[in-house]
Amino acid sequence: MTPPPGWYRDPSAPHLERWWDGTAWTEHRRTPEPAGYVPGPGPGTGGRGKAVAVTGAAAVLVASIVTGVFVLGEDDGGTPRTQTPPATATATEPSPVNDPPSPSPTASAPAADDPAVVEDQLNGVTFPLPDGWVPPEYVAEDDVMMTTDGTYDCPADGSVCRHGLVVSRTVTANAESSPKVLARQDIEDAADDAYDRDLIGNKPFGGIESHEEVASGPVAVAGRAGYYVRWRVKTAKGPGGYVQSMVFPSTVGTESPILVRYVFDAGEDGPPLAVMDEITKGIRPVGDADTGGGVGSGIGPTD
Repeated sequence: MTPPPGWYRDPSAPHLERWWDGTAWTEHRRTPEPAGYVPGPGPGTGGRGKAVAVTGAAAVLVASIVTGVFVLGEDDGGTPRTQTPPATATATEPSPVNDPPSPSPTASAPAADDPAVVEDQLNGVTFPLPDGWVPPEYVAEDDVMMTTDGTYDCPADGSVCRHGLVVSRTVTANAESSPKVLARQDIEDAADDAYDRDLIGNKPFGGIESHEEVASGPVAVAGRAGYYVRWRVKTAKGPGGYVQSMVFPSTVGTESPILVRYVFDAGEDGPPLAVMDEITKGIRPVGDADTGGGVGSGIGPTD
């Protein structure tokens, strides 16, 4: 039996994990979680339930990005042999399969034929790169698709912040498939990750004081029926910002839901909110530049 999609030990770099999409290796790699890692509380275990489990090198999305390294390597054409889930130090070995052909080497960077596009190979979509935005560089999370150009000193804990970023993740560990339900489950976590605490536990904006839902509804993304929720977040220091969680079905593989998070600082230095809609409307399946979509498109039911 072919191993299911997931993170497995990279046969060409055993100290890393690599994404297997169910049929072939992708170019997405990450550093395994350390042994003894314990995930946050789930629904019914007390506190706010972390309802949406997503793949990615980090569970924390922050507007203050800690300097990191995005690692890529060459594929040896093998298949995954040892899965290393983040919560355990041991794993189950999948049944062997025939070696698949090596995938085309791509990464979360501008497509070779279009410098204004970034590609999410794992989820099979491309994102338009607006003016003033750049592909991720010196960013710890490997699921960040783009950031605003440049950094600034955060108003509270002395970290380095960015005025905007966009993240794309695959929802894999949640039995729920409704884009509306998944987006509403994620938005609180998205706000906390962006404006409450950063990767090392600091509060770059002094914490969140309040939030307000400013928009939500059905949305067509890459020709698929999705849903989005947007919050305005007020922080103890600084102008706060806007956070949006958007979910839509993938057009590739098992069609697992794709979660896209937007984080835009408020205030005169933050990106215009219209850029969120601009990016959403420009999301396309890889290799398909003509697919329509975007906020306000007619798409039918999304539940």
